[in-house]
Amino acid sequence: MSPCAPVPGGAAGRGRTRRIYRSDVRIARRRLTGRVRRTPVFHTSVDGPDGPVPVSLKLEYLQHGGTFKVRGALNALLSSRTGSGHVVVASGGNAGIAVALAAAQLERSCTVVVPESAPHTKVAAMWSYGAEVIWHGAGYDEALAYAAQLAADRGAEHMHAYDLPAVVAGSGVIGLELEEQVRGRPPVLAAVGGGALIGGIGAALGRRRRIIGVEAAHTPTLSAALAAGHPVDTGADFPPETLVAPRIGGIAYDIARRYDIPAVSVTDDAIGAAREYLWREFRVVVELEGAAALAAVQSGAYVPPPGERPIVVLCGANTELSVL
Repeated sequence: MSPCAPVPGGAAGRGRTRRIYRSDVRIARRRLTGRVRRTPVFHTSVDGPDGPVPVSLKLEYLQHGGTFKVRGALNALLSSRTGSGHVVVASGGNAGIAVALAAAQLERSCTVVVPESAPHTKVAAMWSYGAEVIWHGAGYDEALAYAAQLAADRGAEHMHAYDLPAVVAGSGVIGLELEEQVRGRPPVLAAVGGGALIGGIGAALGRRRRIIGVEAAHTPTLSAALAAGHPVDTGADFPPETLVAPRIGGIAYDIARRYDIPAVSVTDDAIGAAREYLWREFRVVVELEGAAALAAVQSGAYVPPPGERPIVVLCGANTELSVL
């Protein structure tokens, strides 16, 4: 298929959009040069269920704004051809921070529509980058519908938080960095959520390395989509600071299906324990989503075979310090 081939179930399972490939990620890397951090990798061992487990930690929580999503937001705004100086996005947290930061860097105005459950820490970060924040609805879907209408009313650009080709391609630059930073072909474990992270890394690496999606047990967005054959709404209630997308994006689902990206599930307790471990052992502060991939290793949800050192992506750091 051509790079512009349509994908059924795009736009979070309700429309059609184009596939993305490694070439799109390479273009994104050129576009983002000098605008995002090339985050480091730390080789270490962590406690596993049966003893120490060698891992390589990708310290993406050190990215501008404390989230990998800045990569996708900047790529989307830099490649946009709408000509609008105003962007509107619906977000439960990190995507709003990322778009607010990217808009500020590019001297554009930004409005973030957040559900009523949005964590104050993340809303405060949006404000710090100059964004207008509007609360609307009990969940992400209501905020998304309102954001789309608001953008139309204001003549602004509406950016989807995770199911947009440029957002996924920008996130995939992490995969290109990992090729250069880590020798061999170790698997990459990353949180799922709406799928921009695993989708982007999958597009960048294809079958060069195995990608494993890690999802919270209460929001099995990838496993539910793979079982159904298309993205589906999980209909789940979830804690405010964890993997909050109600369904995986159509772009990420297509990439997961193309490259056989599986999903492993971890409990909230396991995620919380992994986050506490990172602080206790390394003085690393991440949010719950940021610790999900490590939780898979520490809980035994993913067991590396002998001699393997998996890459674990720590993807976000926007949290209340008091929770640790």
